[in-house]
Amino acid sequence: MDLQLKDKVVLITGASKGIGLACARAFVAEGARVALAARGADVLQAAAAELRATGAEVLAVPADLGDATQAEQLAHAVTEQFGPIDVLVNSAGAARRTLPQELTVADWHAAMDAKFFTYLHAMQAVLPAMRARGSGVVVNVIGAGGKVASPTHLAGGAANAALMLATAGLAHAHAAAGLRINAVNPGPVLTARLQQGLEAEARLAGITPEQARERATQRAAMGRIATPEEIADVVVFLASARASYVNGAIVAMDGATTPIVV
Repeated sequence: MDLQLKDKVVLITGASKGIGLACARAFVAEGARVALAARGADVLQAAAAELRATGAEVLAVPADLGDATQAEQLAHAVTEQFGPIDVLVNSAGAARRTLPQELTVADWHAAMDAKFFTYLHAMQAVLPAMRARGSGVVVNVIGAGGKVASPTHLAGGAANAALMLATAGLAHAHAAAGLRINAVNPGPVLTARLQQGLEAEARLAGITPEQARERATQRAAMGRIATPEEIADVVVFLASARASYVNGAIVAMDGATTPIVV
């Protein structure tokens, strides 16, 4: 299936590792021109070097998207070097896992800053130009914690829930202008970020992180935890012309572990 992504300009935030890097690899495989953004310059440059080694055209721009000005500068840098941004994939930012009895007001603010506002700043930086052109796609990698409250992920889950509403609302608001805005909601995924969550769950339950991982695997309806590549495959499809009438969708990707209708 030709996803019609060849030579498209794709900006991926949080692209230096995990799901973001898996998305970058998948877009490169489709022939897209990919711009990578993340806070850590060294790790970001290593990711870019890996992709360039395949012959891909890749741009790496260090940026802290908690700062709206840096998000604007990022969009400008990508547009200046690659041309108009066709696709934005948001995969940057994650709230720290915290036991409920240890949550503070500052933790709730930090969660919104880490996840909600990083995505919002990136979207605000690209949406006006997309509207002016009459085309553009945004795919937000959010998380199942926005639908199902986890004791160790309450603040982050609240940020995820806010992002889901923003995704659906912005999709509706910009649909007539030719834009599509969708999201995927992964459950546990085999990334370094998973370990931090397992450690928090282990503390809450009084078990070891290894036991927490075993429990997570047993809870998974499919009997295993997702890989970053599996999430990336759906992101790439949603970004493609093959998903031309998918708009405002929140795609669950927890392998049917949580059997909910909406």
